Amino acid sequence: MKSIDLDQVLLDAIALAREAGKIHLAHFRAHDLSVSTKGNDFDIVTAADEASEQAVKQGIHRLHPDHSVLSEESGADELSSDWQWVIDPVDGTTNYNAGLPFFNISIGIRYKGETVVGVVYAARLNELFTAVKGEGAFLNGMPIACSACDRLSYAVVSTGFPYDKASTSDNNLDNVARVMPQVRGLRRLGSAALDICYVAAGYLDGYWELNLHDWDVCAASLIAQEAGAQVTRFRPDRGISILAAAPGINQELMKLIK
Repeated sequence: MKSIDLDQVLLDAIALAREAGKIHLAHFRAHDLSVSTKGNDFDIVTAADEASEQAVKQGIHRLHPDHSVLSEESGADELSSDWQWVIDPVDGTTNYNAGLPFFNISIGIRYKGETVVGVVYAARLNELFTAVKGEGAFLNGMPIACSACDRLSYAVVSTGFPYDKASTSDNNLDNVARVMPQVRGLRRLGSAALDICYVAAGYLDGYWELNLHDWDVCAASLIAQEAGAQVTRFRPDRGISILAAAPGINQELMKLIK
């Protein structure tokens, strides 16, 4: 794999993310946005999810017909390839449906199982986060780095809650009760990819969440790591449970979350 290959893959991913962003904006706050539920009333899919997923998948098949795809709404295709694109067509769908601007398209690209390119594009906010493994992280083309925060009492952190929050007591509320008194601020933005990217950019000092999926974290985790943040997976019994944090508070946060 040559570096030029990754550079071209990054450019292709950015172009497809911007195409998806146009679809997001065309449907955003529209009165005719169709919405359906998946596993329960909390897990929804909109016409924008489906349209942007279709557009990105068609673009991948056109540009890289030998690459496989894993996407939230349609799952994994049957193509066997060293390359896999991991897509969340609208991360933050509940925000999107409610008319809140914290949503994005997330595209992570793996080569032989390792994430090597990450693109997260929040069209309404005009924020494009990108990374190529080993080359740093960027927001709208400018280098970013995680915060230097080294005390929890100075930290602003964020979290989220699993879709099965009503059917299990293992729903992160106990972690919130432990973390909240120790930090300067606790936020809930509603988009895992943006939360992690905001850790990368130093806007948040840390973020954790239980029971996520590959498409939620693939791209953003690379971006955060390339920005110097520590990204740790915990609780293997709860899907992808992840902590992304500035190195100075990572261990302190890890002691509090379970």
